[in-house]
Order: sequence, then C-alpha cells, then structure tokens
Amino acid sequence: MANRRMVIKGLAAAAILPRRGWAAAGSPACVAAARAPDDSHALYGIDPGGGLVFAVPLPGRGHAAAAHPGRAEAVAFARRPGLFALVLDCRTGAVLHRLAPPPGLQFNGHGAFSPDGRLLYTSEVVAQGSAGRIGIWDAAQDYARLGQMDSHGIGPHEVRTRADGAIILANGGIETDPLDRTPLNLGRMRPNLAVLSPSGGLLSLTELDPGLHQNSIRHLALLRDGVAFAMQWQGDPAETVPLLGILGSALTLAIPPEDQAAAMRGYAGSIAANGGLIAVTSPRGGVAMIHDEGGAHRATLRRADICGVAPAADAPFTFTDGGGAIWSADEAGLRLRARHDLAWDNHLVRIG
Repeated sequence: MANRRMVIKGLAAAAILPRRGWAAAGSPACVAAARAPDDSHALYGIDPGGGLVFAVPLPGRGHAAAAHPGRAEAVAFARRPGLFALVLDCRTGAVLHRLAPPPGLQFNGHGAFSPDGRLLYTSEVVAQGSAGRIGIWDAAQDYARLGQMDSHGIGPHEVRTRADGAIILANGGIETDPLDRTPLNLGRMRPNLAVLSPSGGLLSLTELDPGLHQNSIRHLALLRDGVAFAMQWQGDPAETVPLLGILGSALTLAIPPEDQAAAMRGYAGSIAANGGLIAVTSPRGGVAMIHDEGGAHRATLRRADICGVAPAADAPFTFTDGGGAIWSADEAGLRLRARHDLAWDNHLVRIG
C-alpha cells in the first residue's frame, strides 16, 4: 500500500535529484489516480513492473491526468464537473499551480499537452447549457490562462493532441445539471468527434447516424492513421449498440460477436491503442475487449471493475481495476503485474 511515507521518501529522493525529467520521479511508465483505504486520494506513478514510485496527495477523487512530455509534471483533474486541476511536481509532491477556469465554466475531466509541451489544453463546459470550450494554458512558464476555443459541441470530455499539433475532441453531446451531473437533453443529444487546428480552426467534424444520437462519444486513442473512440449508450438499455468507433479514411463502428455484444452493458470506460490493436474497457460489464485497427474483434477479457488501460512496452496493454490490481494483457489473457491496497480510478495515462 502507498502511504504518506512514500510521499516523504519521494521528497527526500528529490532533494538529491536536480533533474526535471521523468527519470527524477522514478521513471514511471504510467500515472493514475486512486483511493486509499482511509478514503484519501492521490496520483500515483507506476513503474513498468507495477510498482509504485510516487504518490502525490489530491484534495478529492481524481479522474484523469495529463503527463508533461518532458518534465516530471502532471496535471490531475477532478471528476466532472471539475472542482480542481492541479499541476503537480511528481519528484517532490509539490503543487506547482492550482488551475481554475473563468467564471461560468467548469473543468470536464481531461486535458492534454501540446506535443512540444508548451501548452496545456483542458476540456471545459459552460456551466449553464454545457456548451463546450477548450481552455488554453501557458505550460512553458507559469500555466497562465491564454484563452479558450470552441469545442464545436456539447459536453466535451477527453481531449488529445496529434504529433502535428491538431487537437481532437470527444464531444459527448450531453447537457448536464451543473451541480449534480443529471443529464438534461438525452432525447436531443448530438455527440461528435471534432478535430481542430492549433489555432482553433475546425478541420473536421464527425457525427454518428441519427439512430445512434444517444451514443455519447467519451474517450480517445490515437492510431497510426486516425483515432479510435469509446462511447457510452444513453438510450434504451435493452438495445445493443457499438461502443467502439474508428475514424481513419472512413468511419467504422466495431461490432463484437453476437454472443458478446451485450457484455459491456452499454458502457465503455476507457480506451488505448498499441501495436495495431485497440483495447476498450467496461467496468460496468467487467470486461475488456480487444479489436484490431480495422474493428475486428480479437478477444474478450473478463475482470470485475476493469477500467484503466494504457499501452505497454512489453505487452500490448496494461490494465487497472477497482480492486487495486495492475494487469499485463494481450489477446491471450490477463496476467497479474502487481496488486496494491488501492481502488484505481477510471484512467491510466502512459508517460511519453
């Protein structure tokens, strides 16, 4: 179990490590938020073997994080609607900056750095109406807010950046109550996948067929020639709909075999891509499905409350679950890397 001694140990180690890169923070492979048995929350660094190399306390439940491409800094985001976004020095545990959106806006769970690390983009909504905004922050210096851009949709959630600087947005399409997240527009949802230029110009906008307008686009994984996206069905739970979309030269919706089509129970929690494969998790269904980049189903892996997933160096994927386990996985199955006395939150973020 990680505890305050781990944090103090990290502080002591950082005193003799002047470097600012991720090696100075124990060379983690991934970062993830989790809850400890005493109900405290922290952002953890996870090494390639599943060991914990740092723990930075958080003021409440975390959701996702954005890892700086060069410095040992991560921005930890609260569950939406966001009450905090903290810039953390993962060598020392120090809170470098506390970010707050302008009045009337709320953070919405995710953020991403520009490829050169000079900018941070944050997914945000206008509190009343959930119109989407992307906050722009100066990550090169003091994380001052530089401005914002239109997400071209309602309720943006995950944001990713391509190597060319383009910004990809999962506009979930759901208007929510600003206080308790109650959905307000399920009958008139219009989720979309938007791609913006670094200056905010709309490069492309992809919507689903009208019959799938209640399939909220939530999470993203970059592919060699496109993007994969995971969805959460807000319609009739008796209906079985595709929860994985792949946008390359055309839009493909991946459909599992008929006997497994309902296994995810309408809910995809996270997504990652690596080595020509795509993994999508469902904590609600207790499954992770692996597809190839063409959308063909390759395997269904079963584990209770599995959700976090990230590419791994020695296997296609690393997974985390709500019981504290960290798994290595490929099409053949899950293999336990480590287990900790923690409840991992939704997302596992790869470093680099």
